[in-house]
Amino acid sequence: METTISERREFYQKMVTIALPVVFQSLLTNSLSFVDTVMIGQLGESSIAAVALGNQMFFLISVLFFGVSSGSAIFLSQYWGAKNETNIQRVLGLSFALAGTGALLFALASLFMPRQIMHIFTTESEVVNQGIAYLRIVGISYLFTAISQILATALRVIGYAKIPLQVALFSLTLNAGGNYLLIFGIGPFPELGVAGAAIATTISRLVEVLALLWIVYHHHPVIAIKKRDAFRWNKTFLMHIIPTSLPVIINEFFWALGMATYKVAYSKMGIEAIASINVAESVGNLFFVLMMGVSNASLIMIGVKIGEKQRHLALLYAKRFITTAILVGLAMGVFEFLFAPLFTSFFNISERVRQMAIYCLSINAVLLPIKSINMVIIVGVLRSGGDTKYSMFAEMFGVWAIGVPLAFIGVFLLHLNTWQLYLLLGMEEVTKLFLGLYRIKREAWINDLTATFH
Repeated sequence: METTISERREFYQKMVTIALPVVFQSLLTNSLSFVDTVMIGQLGESSIAAVALGNQMFFLISVLFFGVSSGSAIFLSQYWGAKNETNIQRVLGLSFALAGTGALLFALASLFMPRQIMHIFTTESEVVNQGIAYLRIVGISYLFTAISQILATALRVIGYAKIPLQVALFSLTLNAGGNYLLIFGIGPFPELGVAGAAIATTISRLVEVLALLWIVYHHHPVIAIKKRDAFRWNKTFLMHIIPTSLPVIINEFFWALGMATYKVAYSKMGIEAIASINVAESVGNLFFVLMMGVSNASLIMIGVKIGEKQRHLALLYAKRFITTAILVGLAMGVFEFLFAPLFTSFFNISERVRQMAIYCLSINAVLLPIKSINMVIIVGVLRSGGDTKYSMFAEMFGVWAIGVPLAFIGVFLLHLNTWQLYLLLGMEEVTKLFLGLYRIKREAWINDLTATFH
């Protein structure tokens, strides 16, 4: 009994050590995103819509970065558990190459094709013109974010989760301050509107990546790439890594594409619908940050146990993380439901848009426990065991077989309003819940990836 109590205490201490810095960083990011939206919102609903739609490019590429970093975390955690530093370097080199290539392509598209990108979502001239001004500047920042996200993931895996949090705190504070000065033209600074927000974002992300690189190369050599060997991958290595990590990247990219497709459906309902959804998302994300931390902890902790050949603990950890997800989701759902009217009152929007946002937030509050379980299972547990093909299937089936068809059926056939469509799209999460729990119950998701490659 003593051993069980001690082991349980160690589990929760480790979870908190990994999860809390991620939670604080996510909370900080989403809080400042919320503040940014409030600032931009002072310019009117067209500006909110322009930045929201323009940021769909960053949303797509950042989710691709998340896919690459999650795929690398699967191997980094297991190799860290197995103490294989050579393959840690190779995994990082491959991750930088993939994320950097994606960042470059998206940056070029934002710089040279901003009008075509905005026209995917809307033809409102005022929204399009502001979106173009935003995209042409912010596109450069994608390259900086690619490197930052992979370095932050590697630092968490090796037990230094506080460092990405501290760097993000400085960077995001710089971003918020820059937004204030450049959006409104405070003091000697010019009044640049949405272009000012883009400049502040780009500068802050440059500062963030430079700080992380300095810290890694001066204090954490195990993840500091210094030799070309990290970028030399033979066929055996690639055939070991790609079948597991590629489904993660595909999963995240097509999930993000699905979310962007939802935005296309909402945009057919007008500027008010886009504005209300953007407000609801910027507020709703604040209440989801705990699950970002818990899912990160589950991916790393279970992966390390698999690398250490402790299958029984990996299974036990999975059950504990799912229970934690339920409790956290319920608690955050209650808070979101209660505080939705307060948070939406900060925006300079019409009463009609505000009320629609409150309805959407109330629906999201009810769905939050289900979303939390899905996050831990798909992003954490299944990926930690290398069961990435099934997690990809569950995610993509929910989004593309259920969510996307329902989005356009709701708009064009059922003629639903914004909150009714938002509720209908909740069926995506319900579908994923059943698929995920089925896989966990079968216990077929654990794969020791260190055993097949040396």
